[in-house]
Amino acid sequence: MEEPPMATLNEIMAGIGGVLDVRGDGCPQAISVVTSDSREVVPGGLFVAVRGFRTDGHLHIDGAVAAGAVAVVCQEYPVVCQPLVSYILVRDSRKALADASKIFFGNASEKLMIIGVTGTNGKTTTARLIASMLNGAGIPAGYIGTGLCRIGGRDIPLERTTPESSGLHSLFRQMVDAGCRAAVMEVSSHALVLDRVHGIRFRAGVFTNLTPEHLDFHETMEQYAEAKRMLFERLTEDGFAVINTDDPQAAFMVGNLPPGRVFCCSVAGNGSYCDPDRRLVADITGMTVEGSQASVAFRGRTIPMKVSLPGVFNVMNMLEAFATGIGLGLGAEAALGGLAGADAVDGRMERVWSPDRKSCAVVDYAHTPDALGKALETLRNITPSGSNLVVVFGCGGNRDRQKRPEMGRIAAELADRVILTSDNPRDEDPGSILDEIESGMEGRAHLRIADRAEAIRRAVDGMEKGDILLVAGKGHEQYQEVGGRKLHFSDREALASCLENRQRAMEVKEQL
Repeated sequence: MEEPPMATLNEIMAGIGGVLDVRGDGCPQAISVVTSDSREVVPGGLFVAVRGFRTDGHLHIDGAVAAGAVAVVCQEYPVVCQPLVSYILVRDSRKALADASKIFFGNASEKLMIIGVTGTNGKTTTARLIASMLNGAGIPAGYIGTGLCRIGGRDIPLERTTPESSGLHSLFRQMVDAGCRAAVMEVSSHALVLDRVHGIRFRAGVFTNLTPEHLDFHETMEQYAEAKRMLFERLTEDGFAVINTDDPQAAFMVGNLPPGRVFCCSVAGNGSYCDPDRRLVADITGMTVEGSQASVAFRGRTIPMKVSLPGVFNVMNMLEAFATGIGLGLGAEAALGGLAGADAVDGRMERVWSPDRKSCAVVDYAHTPDALGKALETLRNITPSGSNLVVVFGCGGNRDRQKRPEMGRIAAELADRVILTSDNPRDEDPGSILDEIESGMEGRAHLRIADRAEAIRRAVDGMEKGDILLVAGKGHEQYQEVGGRKLHFSDREALASCLENRQRAMEVKEQL
């Protein structure tokens, strides 16, 4: 990786909006780092004091200066301002961090065609599909989203779906240096509200759906919807939107855009209000555990489309990716050709087979009521008659408690067998979380096994021929978060091991 282009403090100050006052004369030398984490400060660095939820960056100004910061951006001056340090007073430190990071990394975001994907569910699959489509069509594209950033053949682990603005612009710089011409990123509601994407202009914005989630942060669905809508206010002048018109919030998301800048996607035939020339309707013609087939009606044509994943929602994800390609100027054949080579997304309706392929389990990230319901409805439709649909799931600790009984109700209604277990209990008592899930099950028979590995083993051991097992909630995650510690745990690894052990036991039994 090339070294990021450096900028002097004066150059950075010239690009920061909302500057109220400056103490110090600035410094002509290049700034070495821009960060809001005092632990990342190195000599010559710029520290931005951000008021967060767990701590206030203003409390760490002295520590940043002691570590070598030559400049501090803040919303309030410290009691004592040190000599030879410049202090920049601003209205909003979060926006200032984004402005400073953009300049420090050479305005890399302006050298990329940036596509943002937002919504409650489906962001990862849709964004990864778009990135694969662009790469397949000869447009080098990086990906930023849940768990990782992918630049060419290099994967960079990420803690957040959308990184802090300083980390985000660093990734853009690395993409430009690697020859990327586009970046496809998941844009979380937190990132929009907390200005992590402040100053970024999107060539395309994609809306997947909106269902209850993160209400511990947004408080109401109205506030949650307003947050998502912010993405579509950040489009370039020639930018466009792609929306799922089967979702009731679709029209709200793009209410300020003319119809000619919106591509409408539907599986249910909704969106009659859309521009007919920008309306895509998919008719599902087949679905198995191996995938789905559909025909897409668009501009007087009927286009066949294959989806390597089962589920109406995955057909929608593919349809929105296809529409994005059309909006970016790709022909239908080029777009579908790129999508055909898309890699499967870990933990999204990921199938795990027994070695003899007679038993199938599915790992899915479904951790909201809507996602769990859609996953179970999909698998119910492809579960053979006379066989059982089994689900193992739990709910995360320190998150949306109100969704727990609703997820219990959904599982009780849609699955034949339910096993409740732990899913990142964090600082909560696992038993208390299971109690709240059970409150929505109205006495429906189920098993309650807090140990996730044991819950998966019991589910696998109880499978009969033709049964389908869904292990929901953690998806791609490789850990179980308990009491502030992240312990290695993979649903996929646990399932593969249990399925293999079960097959061996059955083979030994047959030989006796």
